[in-house]
Amino acid sequence: MHPFFQDLQQGSQKLGLTLSDEALNLLLKYQDALVLWNKAYNLTAIRDPKEMLVKHLLDSLSILKDLPEGRLLDIGTGGGMPGMIIALCQPERQCVLLDSNGKKIRFLKQFIADLKLKNVVAVQTRVENVDSINELGKFDVITSRAFASLTDFIAASRPFMHENSIIASMKGLIPEEEVEQHKNEFSCEIIALTVPRLDEQRHLLLLKQI
Repeated sequence: MHPFFQDLQQGSQKLGLTLSDEALNLLLKYQDALVLWNKAYNLTAIRDPKEMLVKHLLDSLSILKDLPEGRLLDIGTGGGMPGMIIALCQPERQCVLLDSNGKKIRFLKQFIADLKLKNVVAVQTRVENVDSINELGKFDVITSRAFASLTDFIAASRPFMHENSIIASMKGLIPEEEVEQHKNEFSCEIIALTVPRLDEQRHLLLLKQI
C-alpha cells in the first residue's frame, strides 16, 4: 500500500467523496510522477509530498462534488491541477488540459501515455491562439486554479463557451468587486470549501451566462 493511501482516503472522505481504491491509487501515481519530474523540471514550487497531498490533491478534489457535468477545459493547468485530478476520478468525463508551458505539458502527456488514459488530453498553447480555439471547440465546464483575476479568467474562457457553459473558478478569498462587475452578464453561485489540513479560505465560484 502507498504510504499516503490512508491520508488521501481519509482526506477525500472528509470532502464528502467516496473514491474507489483504483482512483486513490491513480491519484497517488500522479503525485509520485509529479514529485519525480519536479526534481528536474521545477513543475511546482511545492516539493514536500505531504504538502502536495494537501495543497494539490485535496485542494483540487475539494471542488469535485460541486462541479457541473460535461466536457471540461482546465485553462492554465500547470502540472495538471485541477484538471488531471478531475480526469482520474471521473473517467467518464472528457477533459482537456491547457497550458503554454512546454515542460508542464510534456510531463502531462508522458503521464497520460504511461497510464494509457483515454479521457484526457494535454495541449500546449496560449488561450489567445485562434487556431487552437477553433480546434478544441466548446466546453460545458471551464475551470482554473491559475488566474489571479476573475475578469482575466472570464476573458480567457469566452471563446470556449456555448450558451450553457459554466465557468468554475477556484479562489481563496471571494473577489467581491469582480463578481459585482460581471453581475449583469453572469449569475454567480459561491460555494465555501473546507480542505482538510489546510488553514486557508477556499471558494468555488460557478458563473453562468444570464
